[in-house]
Formats: sequence, structure tokens, C-alpha cells
Amino acid sequence: MDDFRDIPSVDLILQQKPAKSLLNEYGRELVLKALRETLDSLRAEIIKGHKIPPIKQIIQNAELLLSDWLQPSLVPVINASGVILHTNLGRAPLSRETQAAMQAAASNYSNLEYDLTAGKRGSRSIHAASLLQRLTGAESALVVNNNAAAVLLVLSALASKKRVIISNSQLIEIGGGFRVPDVMRQSGAKLVAIGTTNRVHLADYEQALQEPAALVLTAHHSNFKIIGFSTEPELADIAAAAHQAGVWLVNDLGSGALLDTADFGLGHEPTVQESLAAGADVICFSGDKLLGGPQAGIIIGREKLLEKIKRHPLARAVRADKLCLAGLSATLIHYLKGEALLKIPVWQMISMDVDLIHQRAEAWKKALGFGNVAQGKSMIGGGSLPEESLPTWLLLLAAPNPQKILARLRALPLPLIARIENDRVALDPRTVFPEQDLQVIDSLRQVLK
Repeated sequence: MDDFRDIPSVDLILQQKPAKSLLNEYGRELVLKALRETLDSLRAEIIKGHKIPPIKQIIQNAELLLSDWLQPSLVPVINASGVILHTNLGRAPLSRETQAAMQAAASNYSNLEYDLTAGKRGSRSIHAASLLQRLTGAESALVVNNNAAAVLLVLSALASKKRVIISNSQLIEIGGGFRVPDVMRQSGAKLVAIGTTNRVHLADYEQALQEPAALVLTAHHSNFKIIGFSTEPELADIAAAAHQAGVWLVNDLGSGALLDTADFGLGHEPTVQESLAAGADVICFSGDKLLGGPQAGIIIGREKLLEKIKRHPLARAVRADKLCLAGLSATLIHYLKGEALLKIPVWQMISMDVDLIHQRAEAWKKALGFGNVAQGKSMIGGGSLPEESLPTWLLLLAAPNPQKILARLRALPLPLIARIENDRVALDPRTVFPEQDLQVIDSLRQVLK
């Protein structure tokens, strides 16, 4: 067995030409850490009876360690799963204009909190706000970092230590364990649940409003449906009951739809404009769901309530950064210009012609020389339109072990995410950008050869 004394010293290793290249690329401190860890591992191998490798091999092992340390964990993937707003895959991909706006904000100084006219400190809350007001008709608007933060901020600012009335049917939990009751408790609001799990009547709201309350809160069933023996009052009726009692109505809308999903053969998802028209005083919704922009929580509504929300100390803790504000503004401009279907990827995918999807699936099959093309369903995802789907065409690939194929596709340098349909690997062109078609084919060839 080799002796520890025969292990080359760090100083000797650093004198070698390959080690000097590592120093130039990674810096001295990081290379030293990698070499020391590599030598520690080598000592453990020597105890097991292994021989000391050449210095060149030791350096190569250290280089592998450096590469592993610095490998980013967040990487692009190709989404062939057919889920448009795939929460685990980053939800909404962004338009080219949105990407460009965020790139410009990232690579330059900006007037984030600087008033160019007055030449002094300004407010970041103005960015995107005027676009939201013009688009929705709301009196005021505020952008924070996500919708959960928006709901927490609104409740903290308007209802701390006060009663907030909400239907039992709307005490929802979304992905990641986010529960409306927990958020209400965190805000300091006193939860007053009314009705039952499946049925709540306007009279339940009216009875609860006989005692002083700060707010009525409604939460959209974004990721589930209640069917069968169930009923809930219309939002406009709830708003009227709240206002008659002198109480504000807050609507957690969630998905952020600004277009009518029913126009594309889907169920109707309540829009922001409809919520405002129904009488909601404050509305919270996401920027990265059906709105199709960057992650954001958007609050719109009455100016006097928004001013109170903006002044709350929590508003600073959950504020949006310059990249979010730049990207959201660019996305909102698509809606104002009437080009959302042409420019925003989420809406491009929702409105994609089924015949075009069929042609692409057939082209994939022809290029591979095997597989079957069959009808299937695409899902919206992202906690929007539960149980709703769009007709699509799938490329289906038979394999003895489909899970193994999916794992190999995920292990590619540019991971390809597919799904299993009837024990076959299924790929849906709807959620694959057309410019990625050749990459999909090359990836499948590489894995299935």
C-alpha cells in the first residue's frame, strides 16, 4: 500500500501547467479548496489499498470537482409535457419584448427610484402602475413579488386584528402548502368562516356582516372545482352585501386572466376586468400565470385603499425588483396594443391551431422514422382552469421502460421533459417552441439510438 508521504504536495501540484490553467479559470482560493478535497478523498482511497494516481490525474479529479461545484442548478429545459403553465418548469415563458426589456434593465442603470423630471428620488411603485390602470380601469395599482405576498400585504394593511369574512368553500390550499387560513393568521386578521364546504348563501354573508368587520375576502377556486350539490353567490351580489354593510371586498383572483379563455374552447376563467366591474374594491392576481409575464403579485383597486397598502411596512419587504417591473410593463403593453395572442407565448400556445400541431407531430415522426401520432389533450396548468384541456396531437413512442426513457431525456445537456400516456412516451408539440423542433428530434435520436 502506498504511503501518505508519497502524496504530492499542493505546492508541487500548483507548479504543473494544467494546474496553472485551473488557477487562471477558477481563481486560487477555489482551486486550493478543490485540491485539498481531492487529496482528502485520495487518502481515503489509499487506506482501502488503492495506489496514488499521477499528478495529472489528481488535477483532472480536482477539475471535475470544480465543474460540479459551479454547475448551475437552474437550467433551461424543453417542455414537451403539454402543460402550458407548468409550475415546476417555471410557469409562463416570456415574450421576446419582455426578455429584451428585462435585459435592458439588468445591463444598465435605470430610473427605478429616480424622478427624471424633478431630478430627485422617485418611487418604484409608479412603474407598471399606469399601464395596469389603463388596461383594467382601476384607480390605482401596486406590484409586489408574487400573489401570495400580495394577499398577505393586503390583509396586513387593511385587516390586522379585525374580522375578515370568507366562505368555507374558499379556504383553499395551493401548491407548496400555501393555505389561505395560514396567511390570514400571519397577517393578524381574524378569520370568520361562513357557510359549508359545498354551499354558501348570500344570507350567510349578510348574517356575518351584522357584526363589525374589516373585509370580505373571496378566493377564486383556481386549482379545483366543487361540483354536484353546491352553490356560491355571484361576486357582484357579495360586493353589494359588503358595501351595504360599509365593508370592503377583496378578491384573490389568482390566475390573472385578462382575456376570455372561453374564446379558445376552454371554460370561462374570471377576468380581472370582470372582478372590477362586479364591485371588488381590491383585486390580487399573479403576473406569471394566464397574464403570461414574469413572477409578480399585482394589486389593483380603490386609490385610498392602495395608498394605505403602499404605506404598510411589509410593502418594502415584498416589493418587486427592476427586472420584474421592466418585464411586466413590456407584457402589459402587448395587451394594450392588442397583440397578446401574437406575442405572449402562453396565449400563442393556448390559441395554437390544432392542424399545425398535427403537422409538427407528423414531422417529428417522419424525421425519427418511428413512433405513432395520436390525438391527446394539453393542459393549462399553473393552478388555472382545473380539469380543462385543449385538443392536441401527440408523438407516442413505445419503449420497454418508459420511465427510463424519461430519465435519460431529463439527463441531456438540454433536458427534454415528456410524459407517459398509456405506457408510451408522449411528447406534445403545443408546448414546444417551433424553433426547438430540430433539438427535440436530435434529443430523441440520441436517447433512443
